[in-house]
Amino acid sequence: MEWLTELIADIQFVFFEKDRYMQLVNGLLNTLKITAGALVIGVVIGILIAAIRTSFDKNKESMKLRGGVGYYILAILNGICKVYLTIVRGTPVVVQLMIAYFVIFASSDDGVMVGIIAFGFNSGAYVAEIFRAGIMSIDHGQFEAGRSLGFNYFQTMRFIVIPQMFKAVLPTLCNEFIALLKETSVAGYVGVIDLTKAGNVIAGRTFIYFIPLITVALIYLVMVMILSWLVGILERRLRKSDR
Repeated sequence: MEWLTELIADIQFVFFEKDRYMQLVNGLLNTLKITAGALVIGVVIGILIAAIRTSFDKNKESMKLRGGVGYYILAILNGICKVYLTIVRGTPVVVQLMIAYFVIFASSDDGVMVGIIAFGFNSGAYVAEIFRAGIMSIDHGQFEAGRSLGFNYFQTMRFIVIPQMFKAVLPTLCNEFIALLKETSVAGYVGVIDLTKAGNVIAGRTFIYFIPLITVALIYLVMVMILSWLVGILERRLRKSDR
């Protein structure tokens, strides 16, 4: 049992000497802040882009026949959205993060806020495609039902289609949240003391890498398992509500 005694001694030295465990606590809080903030930004961006792209795809023929400036405005917005999706999904998130921190927000010293914006900007591209797929999966009869009630296209989207879309894509959106949680582990590249960076800092100061890094991995694993469990409960409830 000598190895167990040595392990306990190492754990006490790594985490409790000079209260180094507080670095993990603060890092975890920063990770959760970045993840939650980025998810909110990603959902807002995703809704806007999905609405623009689906509106153009569903109405471009009729709008083109009617003519008018509305068609060209929507076409330009749709083109901008496509460029955004291509760039964001075609470049690594860590590169986007560094561009945001060292170039766009070079005058800011709030790494957490820059991380929220950068990860939200990245997540928005993936959330937009999730929402777009959800909107396109709604039966066209729902749009016709909205028109029969006197709604215009945007009112139909707001009151009829988008609420149904959210229910359809909620499990996938939750899985995006799980992926986003793990992606924030690269925030340390711009000096943010997130959970991963905190573990690396402790390892560098104690010259013991196994214990802090394994602890970080276990914390991520526990968080992902809890979130996956909650997603499973959500999916089962949604299936029951459809019966």
